Amino acid sequence: MTFADLGLSDELLRAVTEAGYDTPTPIQAQAIPSVLMMRDIIGIAQTGTGKTASFVLPMIDILAHGRSRARMPRSLILEPTRELAAQVAENFEKYGKYHKLSMALLIGGVSMGDQLAALEKGVDVLIATPGRLMDLFGRGKIMLNGCSLLVIDEADRMLDMGFIPDIEEICTKLPAQRQTLLFSATMPPVIKKLADKFLSNPKSIEVARPASASTNITQRLVKVDARKKRDTLSKMLREADVTSAVIFCNRKTTVRDLNKSLQRDGFKSGEIHGDIDQGSRIAELERFRAGTVNILVASDVAARGLDIKGVSHVFNYDAPWHPDDYVHRIGRTGRAGASGVAYTFVTEADAEAIDNIQKLIGTKIEVVGAAEAIASAEPTAESAPKTPRGRKPRAAKPAAQAAVADEPAAEKPSPARRSRAQKPREEAAASPAAAPRAAEAPARQRRNDHQDDGPDEGWNGPVPEFLNFGFDA
Repeated sequence: MTFADLGLSDELLRAVTEAGYDTPTPIQAQAIPSVLMMRDIIGIAQTGTGKTASFVLPMIDILAHGRSRARMPRSLILEPTRELAAQVAENFEKYGKYHKLSMALLIGGVSMGDQLAALEKGVDVLIATPGRLMDLFGRGKIMLNGCSLLVIDEADRMLDMGFIPDIEEICTKLPAQRQTLLFSATMPPVIKKLADKFLSNPKSIEVARPASASTNITQRLVKVDARKKRDTLSKMLREADVTSAVIFCNRKTTVRDLNKSLQRDGFKSGEIHGDIDQGSRIAELERFRAGTVNILVASDVAARGLDIKGVSHVFNYDAPWHPDDYVHRIGRTGRAGASGVAYTFVTEADAEAIDNIQKLIGTKIEVVGAAEAIASAEPTAESAPKTPRGRKPRAAKPAAQAAVADEPAAEKPSPARRSRAQKPREEAAASPAAAPRAAEAPARQRRNDHQDDGPDEGWNGPVPEFLNFGFDA
């Protein structure tokens, strides 16, 4: 089967051919004809399967007829993160170059003025994150009653990030008579309920078992002492045949510190995380794609959906807290039929997380020692980190706080929420026992550093209520 067999227009086929593609992936072969027939779609597919093109290509042909009106987009694509939204926009530019379709990107981290100007002209395709869309809708800057086609992409990620209430609200603002396409790597009950509520007689397409890892990826668990992670990683990068690698960390401070350490060791590395502005993120990704740097240290902001070709290795420097994130992380390699290797560093504290990952993917992952993984001697003392443990995160903390201060007001905890969270602490400080506890404050602060620099998931929407309260260990 070729793209010519799917019923796409000649102009679109020309763009696809020039992009270097002639054979559709399984999800493209199944989804494109149904979308062209205006069917609602539920697509279950892991990353790297060509899912984005499965809705971008037919949308271009569908929207080729008709014209847009000011502040009334004709179609809407919802993405959980800025990076995914920007990637979809790139796909529209690449495949829609022979069509006169207008497009707007509605995401945080870029000028709202430019986005409003584009909306005023009228757009055929609006690609947005839920947080920014709800913000502008609340200000009366956008109307959704002219939107006849809705795409909800990475629905399981939307669930993880707390966007489902926003999506439900957005769906109620759209015309009842519309075409809806929902894509997800997994289908948890909440997503199934969402689909049942807002999709009409959808066609279900599943091209891979939910939460399965690609068979093209060789997976290894590397047992390592927590204090020797950096040494082990550096040695593995030198000894292994690493063409390009993505290294995932759970915290932004870890990303920054590890990248600095790798650069000091002579590696061509870069970093991407939530404290980096959108323009810098895009620039860093382009440097990685171009080969200027061949190692990208990233938080989970880069884990889902980003199509980075030619990644030979993925390193989970920190075992992911959520099992689904494991699948998406290692999915950065082994794409489009290529083979890849994924190493996950495992300490004694990671036993539960690894157990949950293996339950999810339905297979046992081979366990190797650090010496086996690098096929060499133990790292030397010279390569050990010179900085005392814990020093760097505390130094980086003001930057993290500054980034929080730059977030839109709508995404900050309300005064009421802050008062509820702070009141018990204020009352405790006034008690006779406050003085002894005050001496323990630095220790508590160290334990709670993660509250200021927690998981970096490309957050672009409202903060769920439960995240406004700390957990004192």
